[in-house]
Amino acid sequence: MNRHDSEGRILSSQALRAALGRFATGVTIITCRAADGSPVGLTANSFNSLSLQPALVLWSLRTASPLVEGFLTASHFAVNVLAENQLELSRRFASSQADKFGDGLWSFGLGGAPVLAGCAAVFECERVSSQPAGDHVLFIGQVLAIAESDVAPLLFQAGHYRMLGELL
Repeated sequence: MNRHDSEGRILSSQALRAALGRFATGVTIITCRAADGSPVGLTANSFNSLSLQPALVLWSLRTASPLVEGFLTASHFAVNVLAENQLELSRRFASSQADKFGDGLWSFGLGGAPVLAGCAAVFECERVSSQPAGDHVLFIGQVLAIAESDVAPLLFQAGHYRMLGELL
């Protein structure tokens, strides 16, 4: 589908994706427990803070994802901010591999959402809102618990994983 910019030129989804890729992000594995009790998780870089008071975060998931229903029915989710040494877990959760939770040290947090050990940070959240937004569903959660470690986060920019650089 093509869109037009303010001057009437065609704005393609590919061009938009390429431009958005210039923005460096952290890498997360977002998890929940589905209605049937099974753990659900995926790699995402669409995570952001929304509010400090109350403590709210947001993330989005493609409506075409087979995991949408699990997150829509879950009362809680966890945002596991990956460390540099968790690159392979990021790839695992971005794939269609069946047993994604077969690697990593996992425990169950609030609402049964899987929490990964060794992360740069973890946000355990109660889902307060989910709404369609274009070709994605936007999830908003109230942060109920946090954990952080003094480890370098895994980054993603221009289609590649990156490491944190020198302080400027």
